[in-house]
Amino acid sequence: MNLSLLMDPVYLILGSAFVSVLALVLWLISVFTDRSESDLEARLTAFTGRTTTTRTEIANAILRDGLTTAQTMLGRILQRFENLPLLFRQADSPLRIEQFILLCIISSAAAFILLFALQFSITGLTIGATVVFLLPWIWLLLRRRSRLRSFEKQLPDALELLSRALRAGNSLASGLNAVASEMPQPIAGEFRTVYDEQNLGLPIDQALRNMLQRIPNMDLQFFVTAVSIQRQAGGDLAEILGKISSLVRERFKILGQVKALTGEGRMSGVVLMALPIGLFGAVYVLNRSYVMMLFEEELGRKMIYAAIAAQFVGGYVIHRIVNIKV
Repeated sequence: MNLSLLMDPVYLILGSAFVSVLALVLWLISVFTDRSESDLEARLTAFTGRTTTTRTEIANAILRDGLTTAQTMLGRILQRFENLPLLFRQADSPLRIEQFILLCIISSAAAFILLFALQFSITGLTIGATVVFLLPWIWLLLRRRSRLRSFEKQLPDALELLSRALRAGNSLASGLNAVASEMPQPIAGEFRTVYDEQNLGLPIDQALRNMLQRIPNMDLQFFVTAVSIQRQAGGDLAEILGKISSLVRERFKILGQVKALTGEGRMSGVVLMALPIGLFGAVYVLNRSYVMMLFEEELGRKMIYAAIAAQFVGGYVIHRIVNIKV
């Protein structure tokens, strides 16, 4: 790395321009993601036809009118991906899709400029920029996975609370409100959405199906199906919900036992996946010229590609072996 390159006027100008654009985009995102108005208030506004205009809304409208070119183009492209809005909804992303894409592009461009200033090769520039572009998507998927798992763990307690509310003589809507008020996030927010939708006139079974679309969960599907059948054929819904809650708890118990039995296999998979990388790092430190033959020789590069492919195949096979569905 030649540090004198960082003092070159060209790189200083590029760096200053990048920092300025990034600061502008982050400021605009902070303006556009103002969540002072709740989802319920937004739906009530649309339902009653009431319109209110404040100075903040006027300023936001002016800013949006002045900075919609990039987001409009991205929006037209992203219309082809119908599942993206659902993905962002399931992950409870603080950013809209267009803003998220813009941040990915800016981060990737920043990584490209930095690696270019450090005199990386074209391959290194491409790989680095691609990895930085994909990192926010990985974060989004992990956030979605964590939120869905939290909902799954909270569902038995929510069903039990709803069952107790029905046994006490409350209606199903009151039980949904109790879950939304007393349970933590994320299940409270989803049940609050169901409660608000049925308050605005949507049939409660349809509101529950909407929640099932937002939260693809097998146990939740049992609950939604039970409510739909009970509303059509009758029956003791409190007893049904109690049995579903017990069933979910037993499934979690069995799942814990399965994880304990497959712990050795998962640990073996981690060791086998990390061992080649660790050995490569150790040999690189001890004898760098020996390892660099893998990158300088054509046969060595083919061996690297084959090793990476074998790593992915081995990891997938181990995951399929130890991942037992209950």
